[in-house]
Amino acid sequence: MSPKMHEVFDSLEPAAVWRHFSTLCSIPRQSKQEEQLRDHLLTWAESLGLRAAVDQAGNLIIRKPASPGKESVPAVVLQAHLDMVCQKNADSAHDFARDPIVPVERDGWLVAEGTTLGADNGIGAALILAVLEDSTLSHGPIEALFTVDEEAGMGGARGLAGDSLQGRLMLNLDTEDWGEFYLGCAGGLDVNVERGARGEPLPAGWQVFSLQLRGLRGGHSGVDIHDERGNAIKLLVRVLRSLEKRFAIRLASLKGGTARNALPREAFASFAVAPAHEEQIRAMLSELQEELRGELLGIDEGLQLELGISSTGQVLAQLEQSLWLAALHAAPHGVYRMSRRVPGVVETSNNLGIVDLAPNGGSCNFMVRSLRDSGAQALADEIGSLFELAACSVEMSGHYPGWAPNPASPLLALSQRVFTREFGGESSVKVIHAGLECGIIGAKYPGMDTVSFGPNIRGAHAPGERVEVASVGKCWKLLTAILAEIH
Repeated sequence: MSPKMHEVFDSLEPAAVWRHFSTLCSIPRQSKQEEQLRDHLLTWAESLGLRAAVDQAGNLIIRKPASPGKESVPAVVLQAHLDMVCQKNADSAHDFARDPIVPVERDGWLVAEGTTLGADNGIGAALILAVLEDSTLSHGPIEALFTVDEEAGMGGARGLAGDSLQGRLMLNLDTEDWGEFYLGCAGGLDVNVERGARGEPLPAGWQVFSLQLRGLRGGHSGVDIHDERGNAIKLLVRVLRSLEKRFAIRLASLKGGTARNALPREAFASFAVAPAHEEQIRAMLSELQEELRGELLGIDEGLQLELGISSTGQVLAQLEQSLWLAALHAAPHGVYRMSRRVPGVVETSNNLGIVDLAPNGGSCNFMVRSLRDSGAQALADEIGSLFELAACSVEMSGHYPGWAPNPASPLLALSQRVFTREFGGESSVKVIHAGLECGIIGAKYPGMDTVSFGPNIRGAHAPGERVEVASVGKCWKLLTAILAEIH
């Protein structure tokens, strides 16, 4: 039985696409926890008489035969991922492991309030499910590939066997700007930093404070990295460094970010200081808040610094505090280099996405992206060298290749012709700085001709994520027209 459809979807068109997206909103699908949704879709596909299987990596592959008269048409792979980035505001009680996403419609957009929506990549998956279900469409053989673990390391694409798919044309439905066809993407890797330590007792008579930095927009660490949005971790480290220059503070904890591929919106610290300095600290924080808001004017001026009372039994040793704050303050974040081959596109960047410091040690994660594998490795090495100077353990993991553009792609030419015919305008061709699974899949299937497109999605990887309803209908019209055109 399908989950109950939320009432917000009742009036949306195309009805089949939104019905499937409602299912995706109803069933939790955190990265590495897609089993419930995957099993539901497996049963659903079998109920339609479609061949379906789960591969060794946990991906779901559903095959639909060609429509009558199209049996000799080349098979097309339709690809999307099942998992979503699970981000919420600190005051939200939402449990992504249990609670459904409850969207609302506002001014032509479907939006989640206080959490991510999962339009990335739930809309792509819903479009594919609607194609599989619709017996009136004209198309050749279809292989629907629903990968898992895309947002936490692309584990599903990495584990895909090189003989699982027969098709050599692929439509990836994981991009977020209607009217644009994507033909290439960045690759990347993670830099994971750790350092063990021993804490020290809280200095006698000192007061412990909590310090919170909130109010930033966050966003996708690839798509939004060029906007120069605030990074809560970097900004809070800067504040702590300013405090320690004037006061003998002792850091007890620092936490920020919850996903490696999301720009950190919030960060939290606790520190101890002599009680006599409280009023001076509050005044200094007020000045710093205004200073940072001014620097982020028009981008993230909603930044807030909040000081509260806290408690702790231990603080970081002074050397640990100095090493961590200095290294995090010096560590790069954001755009490192713009592309000279693709004007206006970021070539190399990195996101300081997660930090967790405590008296007994700490860790942090950087996600490095680049259109050039050598560029990603060079920046990762620079970051690693910095933290090695601070006597940290550095591990590099999760490398995935970029997707090299092929401007002569026959599938692109066909898709552009269909777009012009159906919508009466010109589409554009782009390369995206975010990581798509196309590069990994293409490396396993040399010669596969791939194009990516999708609806207008804004705020992916951050609470308030939204998708434009009308653009989803246009994507459905385009997708079905492209399938009918392939011969």
